[in-house]
Amino acid sequence: MKNQTLAIIAYITLIGWLYTYVRYRNSPDKSRLVQYHLNQALGIFIFAAVLWIAIQIISAILPSIGSILAVAGLLPLVLMTFGAVAASKDILSPVPGVGKLFENRFNFLN
Repeated sequence: MKNQTLAIIAYITLIGWLYTYVRYRNSPDKSRLVQYHLNQALGIFIFAAVLWIAIQIISAILPSIGSILAVAGLLPLVLMTFGAVAASKDILSPVPGVGKLFENRFNFLN
């Protein structure tokens, strides 16, 4: 499977990320593209979990703004789309907003 395809699959659910990670680890040729997008995708998944917890806590405290915050829950989907598009174009650029926070953050991917 091409490295570009593996980089895109990393953004498609956690199962896609795990599949890409296993393929990357077992590959004799460690692609920088796949490594970079594994890093970005894992960062987005972590950001999504933290965002979901924050939305749940705020919605429990202030139920009147719960529906407004539900729209903010779509942000990780938008970020994953940006990441997948960058992967499809062989670009090593961080996703907007949170991408810089996760660059070279996960040492087990090296």
